[in-house]
Amino acid sequence: MWPEESLSYVQLERDTLDGRHLGLYVDRQLVSVVSWFLSDAQTAQFRKFATLLAHQNQGYGSQLLRYLIQELKEKGISRLWCNARVEQVGFYRKFGLETSGEVFAKNSRSFIIMEVFLADKSEV
Repeated sequence: MWPEESLSYVQLERDTLDGRHLGLYVDRQLVSVVSWFLSDAQTAQFRKFATLLAHQNQGYGSQLLRYLIQELKEKGISRLWCNARVEQVGFYRKFGLETSGEVFAKNSRSFIIMEVFLADKSEV
């Protein structure tokens, strides 16, 4: 999401402490990534969700997000949320996420919190 910035720009201290990082490879190349973190015992936040530009719109991000949601359901997590870029709200709605709260700005980009309640262990 921030290709013009250095790696340190997106790193947080807690990334190495309690984060889980997932990646999707195509022909041995990492093309899509997402990280998730527990907010509390029943709530997880995902962030750093990105797919290489050359591999976007081919379903790789969708596949990774489906995997993440299923993994969290199996772990008994009941709520998943993210800070979504406003222009991506439609994408996240395909996975059951809904907006919550007001639009806010960060580094000249507009975001809104989106969340989904993971009630059972069925596939999304």
